Amino acid sequence: MIFLASSLLSWGIVSYYSKTQAVPQFGGEYIEGIVGQPLYINPVISSSNSTNEDLVQLIFSSLLKYDSEGNLKNYLAESYEISDDKTLYTFHLRQDVVWHDGKPLTASDILFTINLISDPSYKSPLRYNWQGIETSLIDDFTLTFQIKSPYVGFLNNLTFGILPKHIWESVSPDKFTLTDLNLQPIGSGPYKYVSFQKDSTGNIISYKLTANLNFFEKKPFISKITFNFYSSDDSALAAYNQKEIMGINSLSPQKLNQIELSKGTRIYRLSIPRYFAVFFNQTKSFPLANDEVREALSYATNREAIIENVFSGNGFPVYSPFLPGMIGFEDNEKKEDFNLEKAEKILEENKWLKGEDGIRSKESKVLEINLFTTDWNELIQTAEILKEQWEKAGARINIRSLSISDVQQNYIQPREYEALLFGQTLGANPDLSS
Repeated sequence: MIFLASSLLSWGIVSYYSKTQAVPQFGGEYIEGIVGQPLYINPVISSSNSTNEDLVQLIFSSLLKYDSEGNLKNYLAESYEISDDKTLYTFHLRQDVVWHDGKPLTASDILFTINLISDPSYKSPLRYNWQGIETSLIDDFTLTFQIKSPYVGFLNNLTFGILPKHIWESVSPDKFTLTDLNLQPIGSGPYKYVSFQKDSTGNIISYKLTANLNFFEKKPFISKITFNFYSSDDSALAAYNQKEIMGINSLSPQKLNQIELSKGTRIYRLSIPRYFAVFFNQTKSFPLANDEVREALSYATNREAIIENVFSGNGFPVYSPFLPGMIGFEDNEKKEDFNLEKAEKILEENKWLKGEDGIRSKESKVLEINLFTTDWNELIQTAEILKEQWEKAGARINIRSLSISDVQQNYIQPREYEALLFGQTLGANPDLSS
């Protein structure tokens, strides 16, 4: 595996009005543009779509949540205890929480949501986190989690949104992704669903929320939030420049120069725990089964050139999936910095010799690699740069770019690839197998 770059920086743009002194007051409306479409505003199945997740965070609440520093804090939980052997967690809930329809939220709702997640019939992406965990109801506001062995990342699994049992218990698994409740949710979070609007093709173009005046924590200052949805960065930018929206939640660095900067525009640069890497499948490629080839390709990779040319300098080279700021990160891992001369020397010493066409081979085996990636523009650009860099070391690289669904279903899941250029967004839990 070759780790390339971390944190394709997410750019947020917010238009605001300057005051002599900023004093928040309740009221007003904020209109934000998002590139994408909401499909399931349902915490059980929303995690595979960032647009879904943005709305879920506002509409639903969870046992625990992350604060601005990335630390876990109580949310629906009032308190909790952990047994001495670190395998039994007892949670006590707040007793002042109500759903958006006025019904009380109890421990039964949490148990119900966990049962949905654990049931394979509902196809929740969160199911893996709940295998082998026994959840028990003690009373209306107390429940326990029994895990088989101590696991430091368990509390991180308690940040999913809770569904109301009285609303969802009549929905069968075959109707779970089809019900209107996925777009007209009832939660317990700081904002409530109001309405959405579709265009003539059935795409959602706007989604309206209003502040939950019965929210159990501090009342939100902004009374109304509207999300407008766009098919591309360009259309979202056009809407921002025409003042149809007040902000864009995320924008690739390449688009920044298209913003019509004004006195009321502020750009926020956020580092996110995401990395891009080339994953090698040694069982599918004779060259990649050799240590020296993988090492040479790493030395032949100019990460800085990729970051500068593809991401306009917005990122940093990484050499492992443990990123700066993560628990357990230490800046002392082996770094195979760009060194083409060393890459070629490694291959020469191991009898990978160049032919007249400049491509190396060993024992009649050509140093040829099929590199798969998605049809995301930035990854295609990265693949082209890798092809150029690695061919200078004597490797023949064939690029195949496919839709992300095709890559996931037909190549990643069955492990039918030689080399895969792909990205991964990490959670706060540094356990990469969780």
